Amino acid sequence: MKPFSLLLTLAAGISLASGQEKPNIVFVITDDQGYGDLAHNGHPYVKTPAIDKLHSEGVALDDYHVAPTCSPTRCGLLTGHWTNRTGVWHTVNGRSMLRENEITIATLLKENGYTSGLFGKWHLGDNYPYRPEDRGFDEVYRHGGGGVGQTPDLWNNNYFDGHYFHNGEVVSAEGFCTDVFFDQGIKFIKEKAAEKKPFLAFIATNAPHTPLHCPQEYLDMYSDQPLDKAAYYGMVTNIDDNVARTRKVIEELGIADNTIFIFTTDNGTVGGADVYNAGMRGQKGSPYEGGHRVPFIIHWPAGKLTEQKSVKTLTGFVDIVPTLLELTGSTKIPADLKFDGKSIKELLYKGDDADWEERYLITDSQRVRDPIKWRDSSVMSQKWRLINGTELYDITADPGQENDVAAAHPEQVQAMRQFYEDWWAELEPTFSQTTEIYLGHPEAPVVTLTGHDWIQEELPPWNQGHIRHDEATKDGKHEGHWAVKVIETGIYTLEMRRWPKEADTAITAGLAAEPNVPGADKAFSAREGDAFPFTTATIRMDGKDIETKPVSEGDTNITFTAELTKGSHQLAPVFTTADGKEVGAYYLIVSPAE
Repeated sequence: MKPFSLLLTLAAGISLASGQEKPNIVFVITDDQGYGDLAHNGHPYVKTPAIDKLHSEGVALDDYHVAPTCSPTRCGLLTGHWTNRTGVWHTVNGRSMLRENEITIATLLKENGYTSGLFGKWHLGDNYPYRPEDRGFDEVYRHGGGGVGQTPDLWNNNYFDGHYFHNGEVVSAEGFCTDVFFDQGIKFIKEKAAEKKPFLAFIATNAPHTPLHCPQEYLDMYSDQPLDKAAYYGMVTNIDDNVARTRKVIEELGIADNTIFIFTTDNGTVGGADVYNAGMRGQKGSPYEGGHRVPFIIHWPAGKLTEQKSVKTLTGFVDIVPTLLELTGSTKIPADLKFDGKSIKELLYKGDDADWEERYLITDSQRVRDPIKWRDSSVMSQKWRLINGTELYDITADPGQENDVAAAHPEQVQAMRQFYEDWWAELEPTFSQTTEIYLGHPEAPVVTLTGHDWIQEELPPWNQGHIRHDEATKDGKHEGHWAVKVIETGIYTLEMRRWPKEADTAITAGLAAEPNVPGADKAFSAREGDAFPFTTATIRMDGKDIETKPVSEGDTNITFTAELTKGSHQLAPVFTTADGKEVGAYYLIVSPAE
């Protein structure tokens, strides 16, 4: 077995056939859609004809693994590095921001003549230097946080007729969010095709993540199903229709031949495990196969990837960046950049007949403030899965992971445990490198901090339903903080809010519910907003109360002016009730004082 990191430095000289132009890349990734949530993989109800067609015309990685949750998958997918190496091992709590030293595929492709656009879900940071526009993407059209209606997203977004961030500016949109994100991706594709420049269009839907909403026509397609299933399947079929629409545009533009088209998902199913899970155990968040084995299909006519092929050799999300760099002939990369994955080009062309060296891969689901050794982990080889360091499964003979054979194969358990021990020993020193939000940087002088990124042991208020109706006062003490990095010592304005600025609502006032939208769930915006009887607001930094002001009826914000010194700080402003109960400010806007 090779050393655990399986490091790869791409050497200069890797190229496509002589004279061949660099291919375009259209990369579609969906949210919380499992391997079994596709008709061609055996689902008895869901309709996915366009993705089925893509599958019949391309190479499918059928033992392909990601992280069991979304942000951790996205960081590994975009950097080629283990999730825990990048600082992203959670989806909230300040642990979903991609460390600034990480280099994304967008940055690497830019150095090789590409323009990149991201459309839809990012979920690797909403503030500088963690936004997609800070990480190599030239065109960005996205929602905030990890889904439409989450706390960093624009207020009252609910899948229909929303507002989104377009290159840092707020814009309005008409229609269902998935349609809007594909619309923007298609617009970008048309522009780049006209310019005859190679591009990466990264279209990342927040569907079919909960809450479950879709246009009524898609609900009606599944009227014979329970409402939650109808909405889930409808969201999937809507994605499928958009895949068909995008491929048609590429054909009409005359660029289909030299476009790499990829479809994949970010983790195991949420809405489909109880109906069909392709024989796997577990779902999103699980260390078992159902949590992290997902579909991956690639089609590229000019590259001769047009015939249906199933690759059953073990592969993982950390392999994708080095693979795309090799397929595109992108040789201009930093000399010291190494990947935790390896190019799987040979597998794409030769399939399971390739001369492929046995290796181990690791995935885990931390979802805690700081990583815990062995937590929800899977060490994988072609034949074996070691779960949580103790359970061993022969995945070839027992794909449902029903029979733990650890006692019968102690030497295999020991080998896989040693691999994990070495992996952990290398990564553990990086865990203390907290991702800090920059204050006072000229690229982002005005910063909005939200409760989504509170660093604390408990889950923070990560969606707008929590903001509207939260039990944050139950313990009486706010334990969370934002990790910030002040770029220059100076006088700053700190604007504390209970409601976001666009809500324009008094701190102590409640908020009416908005009308619901089609689907199985109540939209976050369709919930009433609670009134909190706050009497004071306090700026707390590094564990010390700096200043307190009264909260009066009608105040929409309480603004402080304070000197912030250059360097790292823990910022934790709080509202307090008359009986001394604290609630962290859900929103804080920081900017240099004029």
